Amino acid sequence: MRVVAVSSFVRVWLLFLEDQMETRVAVISVIVGKDGDVEHLNALLHDYRNYIIGRMGIPYRERNVSIISVVLDAPQDEISTLAGKIGNLKDVNVKTAYSNV
Repeated sequence: MRVVAVSSFVRVWLLFLEDQMETRVAVISVIVGKDGDVEHLNALLHDYRNYIIGRMGIPYRERNVSIISVVLDAPQDEISTLAGKIGNLKDVNVKTAYSNV
């Protein structure tokens, strides 16, 4: 019981600290090849859904790829972590652009 209370306190404290962190607006551009790990990509995007402002996906059938743009408002380390995880997926390429706002 006591462990749960400490765990809850830590979770609340981390949420508080996150609210105090400065956030940045960024676009993560993703190109997924025909053998891309789409299931894990969607799972990652679901995990980061609280930071995602919007996303757009375009299938490019002639080249057998999909292009996805994901717009986020998040702490820079969260954006970098997500981009790194996406970049490690099979047959997936990623680039990130940050705003100055």
